[in-house]
Amino acid sequence: GKATVIVGKNNDVVGIIALSDMIREDAPQMINALHDIKTKTVLLTGDNTQAADYFASKVGIGEVHGNLLPEEKLDWIEKFQENGDNVCMVGDGVNDAPALKTANVSVAMGSMGSDVAIEAADIALLGDEISKIPYLKNLSNSTLFTIKANIVISMAINAAAIICSVLGLLNPVTGAIVHNAGSCLVVLNAALLYDRNFDKTSKKAQHNHYHTHDDGEHSHSHENVEIIDAIQTENGIRHLHAHTHSMERHACENYHN
Repeated sequence: GKATVIVGKNNDVVGIIALSDMIREDAPQMINALHDIKTKTVLLTGDNTQAADYFASKVGIGEVHGNLLPEEKLDWIEKFQENGDNVCMVGDGVNDAPALKTANVSVAMGSMGSDVAIEAADIALLGDEISKIPYLKNLSNSTLFTIKANIVISMAINAAAIICSVLGLLNPVTGAIVHNAGSCLVVLNAALLYDRNFDKTSKKAQHNHYHTHDDGEHSHSHENVEIIDAIQTENGIRHLHAHTHSMERHACENYHN
């Protein structure tokens, strides 16, 4: 999962520098939440395949395609769509713009994303909270369900009103009242989407964080804690570990000290 730089002096190798990206603390939690709602995740990246496989394994992504050019990312998006998949593309770079534009839904990471990516995307996460992606998925599913339900409700009310009018059971004034009542009903049904807590399950999932300690020293317990990543730094070893906490609060004191 690291890119290496060999340092030489007078044709002699004097050192090797390893460079590695940092895994976002909320990335494994976000991927798990997507899998819980039956959403397939795929990593398309221009990085080398070995690094891509490493990071994908750390966060739980099963399908990885590395060493991709922008047009190759676009080809993969189109391939998924040809297979009948609805594709949501998440990206932040200029090279993601073609794929973002082609996907059924596209999300750009706002503050860290390029202007081109933000312009091409349908949604921009201004706070870069990648953990909001499962929330967006749940919200979109519920919104589509509500739209379809409202159409059925509206058609059923109108059909019943027409039948009653033909039979002489509904006069014009009562018909107008029924029509407006049906409109109010579908509006109220749509309003139920407001402030609905779609991310409850993710809040009950893992909480991940980094900490650094000297080699061989631990000021906390690793019992029942999954070590996701460990990186050697000049200040010691930097760990990313995961543990669970309740939805109401972060019960992490035993792990953060």
